[in-house]
Amino acid sequence: MSPRTEALWAKQNQHEDDRLRLFRTVARFVDVTTVLYPGSYVDISPSMVFPSVTYVDVDDRARRFFGDVAGVRTILARYADAPGEPEFSFVHADYTTELPIAHQSYDLLVSLFAGFVSEHCAHHLQVGGILLANASHGDAAMASIDRRFALSGVVESVSGDYRIRTDHLDTYMIPKRPIDVTVDLLHQTGRAIAYTSSPFAYVFTRVQ
Repeated sequence: MSPRTEALWAKQNQHEDDRLRLFRTVARFVDVTTVLYPGSYVDISPSMVFPSVTYVDVDDRARRFFGDVAGVRTILARYADAPGEPEFSFVHADYTTELPIAHQSYDLLVSLFAGFVSEHCAHHLQVGGILLANASHGDAAMASIDRRFALSGVVESVSGDYRIRTDHLDTYMIPKRPIDVTVDLLHQTGRAIAYTSSPFAYVFTRVQ
């Protein structure tokens, strides 16, 4: 393994296995085989849980990281409960452009701290598939006003672990102050909407 690969992963995983716990929680909530992770950087945690993951990032460090296939597999092999020989691929691209990826070919679309992933990549998600989005950069808000999505759960962080709630969803995504959440507003600010309740992330189902 390249020392650079090890160093990049160590920095990514500085909150040890935090993302792994997140994706394990998602796996308990919904049956997922194929995952698309735009803006992934070097977060390979989904491959410790799901059989097939496509990572997308424009950063050259991510390109070099995933180019060390043997090194990435060495990291994954440290996790005994990871899928046997998980499939993963990396697309070095800006996810806001047209990607060489089939439409409606993924069960899970991941949007964590990466901008408006839902807006640009929803067409790659199967109808009935799941979008995991946090509020950072406004993407959860963007999904909430997108007719293709319906809120189906919220992810709460509890003492370093995660759980998904599906009750009282009508009490979430309520702005703290009266505001008309629009695509234009979100594009202009590029920031999260301040809601009365603030879970770690939101789970949406693609309904059309």
